[in-house]
Amino acid sequence: MHIEQLRIDEIDDPYQVSSVEVGQHLYWQIGDLQVHAQVLVTSWVVIAILLALPIVATRNLQTIPTTSQNFIEYVLESIRDSTRTQMGEEEYRPWVPFIGTMFLSIFVSNWSGALFPRRIIQLPHGELAAPTNDINTTVALALLTSVAYFYAGSHKRGLSYFGKYIQPTPVLLPINILEDSTKPLPLSFRLFGNILADELVVAVPVSSVPSIVPVPMMLLGLFTSAIQALTFATLAAAYTGESTEGHH
Repeated sequence: MHIEQLRIDEIDDPYQVSSVEVGQHLYWQIGDLQVHAQVLVTSWVVIAILLALPIVATRNLQTIPTTSQNFIEYVLESIRDSTRTQMGEEEYRPWVPFIGTMFLSIFVSNWSGALFPRRIIQLPHGELAAPTNDINTTVALALLTSVAYFYAGSHKRGLSYFGKYIQPTPVLLPINILEDSTKPLPLSFRLFGNILADELVVAVPVSSVPSIVPVPMMLLGLFTSAIQALTFATLAAAYTGESTEGHH
């Protein structure tokens, strides 16, 4: 199947940004639907890891924690403390699962991209890459954050929450709604850009020099990938916490 790739200079519609590609990619054709197989397969791997890790680590809980149990408890406590810092003592508890899932899914997705460019798994076209190096994935994460933002505010303050959109004057209603709706979108573009750039930086030396040479770059990629996941989850918690506060 031949796939036409869209170049930046051919974009005349904002919706075409989602079709911009770098390199070759594997697609599945399911009826009239074209599926980005690389993202889908790696996403399944990420989901499997996220499901298997806590099951394996906590299947034999001890009063005196083992190494794996210590690790899981440390991760959960870090997520809880970060969420509490951003949202406050009164509001954070119901949102720990959401923020934690957001952080862990982005973290594991980013790391999969830092490791898979070593061509562990060969595909007919291209190679497995992080789901977060696809703009559609990161925008979906941003939309989830937007939904959480509006839900948290309306759940906490009821219909009075929407009163802030006509302050200081009803004329600003469209602008205020647009501002809140698009607030998480810069997160998606930053995450997408950083992960894509990281994979390209790592992939070039891996394909042209002996395997041991790119290791420092891969380690740097793992570090920056972790920072990007932490940044996204922290700001998602901050935005959600902001919506529960009174309007000033």
